Amino acid sequence: MPHGRIAVGALAALLSVGGVAAAQTRVAPPGAVESAPLAPPPGAAVPAQPSPAQPLPAQPLPAQAQPSPAPTPPAAVPEPVPGPQPVQPAPAPPRPVTPEPVQPAPTPQVPLEPQPVQPPPTLPAPGPVQPMQPPTLQQQTGTFDPNATLAGKRGDQSDVDEVLLVAKPVLKLSGAASWDEGFKRLAESFRVLRQEAERARLPIAGRPLTLFLETDDNGFRYEAMLPVGPAPEGERNATFGNGVRPGLTPAGPSLRFVHVAPYDDIDSTYETITAYLEAKAISVKDAFLEEYVGDLTDPADPNLEINIYVQPR
Repeated sequence: MPHGRIAVGALAALLSVGGVAAAQTRVAPPGAVESAPLAPPPGAAVPAQPSPAQPLPAQPLPAQAQPSPAPTPPAAVPEPVPGPQPVQPAPAPPRPVTPEPVQPAPTPQVPLEPQPVQPPPTLPAPGPVQPMQPPTLQQQTGTFDPNATLAGKRGDQSDVDEVLLVAKPVLKLSGAASWDEGFKRLAESFRVLRQEAERARLPIAGRPLTLFLETDDNGFRYEAMLPVGPAPEGERNATFGNGVRPGLTPAGPSLRFVHVAPYDDIDSTYETITAYLEAKAISVKDAFLEEYVGDLTDPADPNLEINIYVQPR
């Protein structure tokens, strides 16, 4: 056993030096070592003895041992050249976390009893928008204004007003007159109406009016009117004399023209009205309504103001 290890070591040293070109003899392999097996412990089973190992045939050594190549030194790694280092951006501050709103617990729904379906309200049919009239003295104070007009506001002589007339209670008196006596007959009719209103204790509630029912070259037929308020309690069934009777003023959409001149010149105002209606192609009722803002005392009064109402058909 020691002899074999020395022979192999000496041969390896000889080959590494390179003194021998080739080995001429073969070295016999070491023989098998004879050894006696150990006795098994008492009571243990005795294993079967294997057959003796056969010696391996000797392997020939290589003709010449090749020297191991020298290790290649590692390539030199260049050291990094110091220089300015890139500036790392500062990390962004964390965004504030907004707490989620706490949702209230759902309220349990109580089933409701079915309600009957109401039909939609019925709207009035659309119509022309009428101008609003200012409140009268009666509406403001509860008393009647003897100088109130049907339109509720002062007219403009240079313009035509579209107004909405509201029916008012009146005392009226029918009559007829020629054009020459027209102013005198109208003034007399208003005097009678005022006397009957005073006798019945009716308050006067507006300016006197004349409704022209029919006209021709010789004269006209008319109804003189005086707006009045209600009679006191207990005297509502008063009777009237001299042909006076209660009635109502005309109502509805109207055009108002203003005449400010002597009554004798009123024909020129009617000519202007006729030209305006023809230019606008407006068809009107035959009855014309005059409202006397000033008193009929002098037909030559240059400041006599009269409202003339014309009602379209």
